Amino acid sequence: MLTLLLLFSLVGVGCHRPTVPPTADAHYSPADSVQVERLLADTTLLSPLDFARCLKGRPYVPFTLETGDPERLVVNLRELDCATLVETSLALAWTRRRRETAFADYCRSLRRLRYFDGRTDGYLSRLHYLSFWMKEQTGRGTVAEVVLPAALTQPLNVRLNYMSTHPQAYAALRAHPEWVDSIASLERRYSGRVGRFIPKHHLGKSRRELGAIHDGDVIAIVTSKAGLDYSHQGLALWGADGRLHMLHASSDRKRVIEDERTLQDYLNRIPHTLGIRVFRLTVR
Repeated sequence: MLTLLLLFSLVGVGCHRPTVPPTADAHYSPADSVQVERLLADTTLLSPLDFARCLKGRPYVPFTLETGDPERLVVNLRELDCATLVETSLALAWTRRRRETAFADYCRSLRRLRYFDGRTDGYLSRLHYLSFWMKEQTGRGTVAEVVLPAALTQPLNVRLNYMSTHPQAYAALRAHPEWVDSIASLERRYSGRVGRFIPKHHLGKSRRELGAIHDGDVIAIVTSKAGLDYSHQGLALWGADGRLHMLHASSDRKRVIEDERTLQDYLNRIPHTLGIRVFRLTVR
């Protein structure tokens, strides 16, 4: 699955205060805005993992961002895929760190996580690949890559071309074939040697050995699928067994789960997965 990036679903309790009207292009239901503000009013929720745990059991539904022309900031708290779960959790935690509680505040955080320069400016402004997202967000200081022991990692080279070579898989590109060249140009710009990753055969190591990874860090799963960079994402979670697990929107379980399988066991079941990169929300 191409890791498109970003949006989500939640519960919580708390009081309201008057909100600033959301931006004109936001697409959401009244229930979405109420749930966001309830979560932000719950002061016991602090980290991305705290917020993500409020989403457990929500149904897995792909392509919730594809609402047609023009591109809009979609806020869907009822249905999630792997990318929108991560985005939602990060946007809520970022808004919490700023001590903001209004739905419009959350929309600002989400927009900054989902789009180039934090601006909704058509379909091409969305950070469609995780490679786009990593470069954009690390450059702006929103997230930082977690540095893992060099002995456990190896160089990663990516060659992006999936969207431009499979435009029929995307409603927007079918409707606007003139955009394919622009997507291809972006793919070339973000291809090449992009960093290092930890291969999956190292992921069975203990928390002492992989202690640089914290609960709530973003796990990006590297894939060998042609034209893609990463095939899935979730949030890191250290289990009671002392091993690394993942909270994610699972396409096979059809819901958001706190996976009882270790991350290594999960990856070993999927032949095209190679390993992971890890990122942490750093903005205050």
